[in-house]
Amino acid sequence: MATSEHRTDVLIVGGGIAGITAALDLLDAGQTVTIVDRDTQDNFGGLAKWAFGGMFFVGTKEQRRSGIRDSVELALGDWYSYAEFTDDEIWGRKWADQYVHLCTPHSYHWLKKKGFSFFPVVNWTERGLLKPGNSVPRFHMIWGTGWGLMQDLINQLLNHPSANKLQLIFQARVRELLLTNQQVTGVRGTYENTGAEFTVSAGQTIVATGGINGNIERVKANWYKTWGDPPETILNGAHPYALGDLHDATRQVNGNVVNLDKQWNYAAGIRHYQPRKADHGLSLVPCKSALWLNYRGERMGPMPLVTAYDTRYLVERICQEPVKYSWQVLNYTIAKKEFAISGSEHNDHIRNKKFLAFVYQTLVTGNTKLVDKVIDRCEDIVVAQSVDELVEKMNALTGENKVEGELVRDAISQYDAHIDRGPALFNDEQLRRIAHARRYRGDRSRTCKFQKIDDPRARPLIAIREFILSRKSLGGIQTNLDSQVLSQPDAGGEQNPIPGLYAVGEAAGFGGGGMHGHRSLEGTFLGGCIISARVAAAAIIGKKLNA
Repeated sequence: MATSEHRTDVLIVGGGIAGITAALDLLDAGQTVTIVDRDTQDNFGGLAKWAFGGMFFVGTKEQRRSGIRDSVELALGDWYSYAEFTDDEIWGRKWADQYVHLCTPHSYHWLKKKGFSFFPVVNWTERGLLKPGNSVPRFHMIWGTGWGLMQDLINQLLNHPSANKLQLIFQARVRELLLTNQQVTGVRGTYENTGAEFTVSAGQTIVATGGINGNIERVKANWYKTWGDPPETILNGAHPYALGDLHDATRQVNGNVVNLDKQWNYAAGIRHYQPRKADHGLSLVPCKSALWLNYRGERMGPMPLVTAYDTRYLVERICQEPVKYSWQVLNYTIAKKEFAISGSEHNDHIRNKKFLAFVYQTLVTGNTKLVDKVIDRCEDIVVAQSVDELVEKMNALTGENKVEGELVRDAISQYDAHIDRGPALFNDEQLRRIAHARRYRGDRSRTCKFQKIDDPRARPLIAIREFILSRKSLGGIQTNLDSQVLSQPDAGGEQNPIPGLYAVGEAAGFGGGGMHGHRSLEGTFLGGCIISARVAAAAIIGKKLNA
């Protein structure tokens, strides 16, 4: 079977948000661009299509309208606190600094110029627990979710004035980077549907293939050693083709890959009721008013687990248990007010830009449609009219009888007793954090006002079995501040850019091989893809993005 050959100025491997962003800027500059993607044309756009669409920006109009005073200096202080960079993470630090300086002028304003808008209320994620996190709200939700974002960006790409200089190749798996005189000059791979071989020759090659977190075995092999063995079950919330193929290919041409044990996984994953891949998981936005219990039904502590403060701590704490999954116990009243699933798939009012319907649901009806759907269809959720019945169903679900009724009853009764004493006498950390959250208008409408669990008026009771869900790679291919791939250190520790090779987005740990350090302030993934891609495109055409 003959090998098909293609030529282009710039080759982009990967058709997600990072690859499409780079292509738009390169077409603007008159370059010929080829995008090679392993998926089908129908799935063009990658995982970003399924994302909620939150982005981290600093000093925006939406923040100012809400009276939020933010600055680059404040954001960088929060970032470094949360990242806990080690001394040798030089490029991660540099990229953190570059991202915070560039995210508003070159991502927020770039998107605004392309016709995108953001929800008026900025969300407050990752506030910090044992380490300071976001001092102020910075999570800007794009109107239309990631689905609308990618549909519009793809439409702008396909209808670009220089679209005749664009070639798209789908169902093509890249297996090898080609070297000529120590310069990367393209790729070799095979078509998924025919098995035929292809090559693409290019002046510059950009790796935009995502991380490793779609490969659960690889996630486990790179598990953070301090946390011990990985959980037996890890659900897949990443792209099915985020397998690390191009990480391996980059190593083969002496490129440096770092920090693969630094991953951004989620603590509240449930099995998808209609899976599109093996172990397909949904990422819940954990209910603040639910009790988080371990596999035995014992309340997690001594610091109770509550979302929006430190996602990494939630995962770490669950992984300290002998059995590494957990339960959240709540009731229908709490679920109706607080239950949510992250992503575009289950946030249809925002995805479809129905503002009044979204407000009505938030303030009046609650999220009853979604709650009823998951109760009916998700295997990890059980409901009951009493605590004893709930425990019986929890044990029946696992088939292991590890849930102890006495522990569950004790957790619920103690928590409810705190609420009965009234706010002036609250001495429970979870209730204090709920009170704190409700003081911010972005949380007040989505957080119950001190709702007891075993309240006859709020039944049925609900228990949700939650697994760790694989999501993002915080490490990856190491790059300099132009997104050029750096070589593996020589005997003297020196590194040099590999000519002709760039890495962007999650493939590059969103820049530098790990600009987040150990933690993300959230909203920095889509934004990191945009910024690292625009930095690469600017470098290729001989320009530089300035703050």
